[in-house]
Amino acid sequence: MDIFTGPIGSADTTKQIHDYAPEITPSGLFWTMPLHPNSVQFELDEARASMHVDGLVVPDAHDLANSLTHGQGYPSLGIPPIAPVPATVSFDVQWFGEISRATVVNESQNFRGDFIKTGSTIKWSSVQNGFFFESEDPNPARSFGATIGRERNGVFFNQPDAAD
Repeated sequence: MDIFTGPIGSADTTKQIHDYAPEITPSGLFWTMPLHPNSVQFELDEARASMHVDGLVVPDAHDLANSLTHGQGYPSLGIPPIAPVPATVSFDVQWFGEISRATVVNESQNFRGDFIKTGSTIKWSSVQNGFFFESEDPNPARSFGATIGRERNGVFFNQPDAAD
C-alpha cells in the first residue's frame, strides 16, 4: 500500500511519502507474506472474492527505492536513505462482477491459469507513530478493473484442481 502526494492516478516516485510492504526475504521474495486462511474468501464460479486483514504489521519504507534497498535509498537518483519505521495496515478488498474470463496455458513453462476480470473495491488504513491514514469509502465506479483466478505451475502443473 502506497501513499503519494499529488493528483490521484499519478505514480511519480518523487511524490511518494509512504510505502507499506512486507520486507524482502533472504531468498529475494518480495511483496508477499502469508495471511491467515480465514482472511480470504472466494467463489470463482460466482466471480467473487474478498480479503480482510486487520492490524497487519509491516514496515513503512517511505518509498519504493528504500523498500527495495532495505533503507539505503538511491542517492544517485536523488532518493536519500530512509530507515523503515514500524506500522500496521488494515484492509478490506472486494472483487465482484464478471467482466470476462480467460484461460492461459503455457506447457513449455509449466503454467496454466483460469482468470476472471472483475470490478473491485478497497478500503484501507495505516497506523504508525505520529501518522494515521484512512482511505475514503469504496466506490465501484472508480474501479479500473481487477483479476481473480486459479493457477497451477511447476510441479503442480499436471495435477488436477479439486474442481476438475
